[in-house]
Amino acid sequence: MREIIVYQAYSPRRNLKNWLKKLGDLFLLSALLGLIFTFAPLLKSEIGYFFKKEKNKIHFGELLKKPPASSPVVAPDAYFSLVIPKIDAQAKIFANTNASNPKEYLPILKKGVAHAKGTVFPGMKGTIFLFAHSTDAPWNIIRYNAVFYLLRELDAGDGIIVFFLGKRFNYRVVEKKIVNPNFTEFLNQKEEEVLVLQTCWPPGTTRKALLVFAKKEL
Repeated sequence: MREIIVYQAYSPRRNLKNWLKKLGDLFLLSALLGLIFTFAPLLKSEIGYFFKKEKNKIHFGELLKKPPASSPVVAPDAYFSLVIPKIDAQAKIFANTNASNPKEYLPILKKGVAHAKGTVFPGMKGTIFLFAHSTDAPWNIIRYNAVFYLLRELDAGDGIIVFFLGKRFNYRVVEKKIVNPNFTEFLNQKEEEVLVLQTCWPPGTTRKALLVFAKKEL
């Protein structure tokens, strides 16, 4: 029997369609990897915070047997730094940052937390204003907001630790507010030592500001 060979006609349209499909798949994969890379730190923060809350849920009977041990807090930078145990946030603080000059504070917010120029330092009466709040687009959340991303989880009574010039200062949250970005009335008080943390709200926007107020432990 004679062997019959069937030749498939070359179709430019079919080849173009296949090529476009492969290109679309490549773009989709690249976009997916980009999203994972961009939001991985935030997902890590959320997941880590969730499991920490579950771990810290202690049955009353277990609490009577043995109180939970607390880990020692290490300063990220003895000169000036911040630790918030509840949300596992810690960062170096850069002093005397001009909060009205984006060219000055944006590079700093990529490295840590900014201390607003003109506000006081730990151990002094007045407002200590720390911020990590400015972004120009949602995809810059990671670049500027990772340190204070979970600031919303803080409640009255939660602890905040600031290290300054080799000394440790302990504060307790008393209040949090969502305000307009130009709200600065809290900077005028001089009667007591108040720590104020600011981040943008919602994360990745500049529409509002989330403020957390804390007072020094006596």
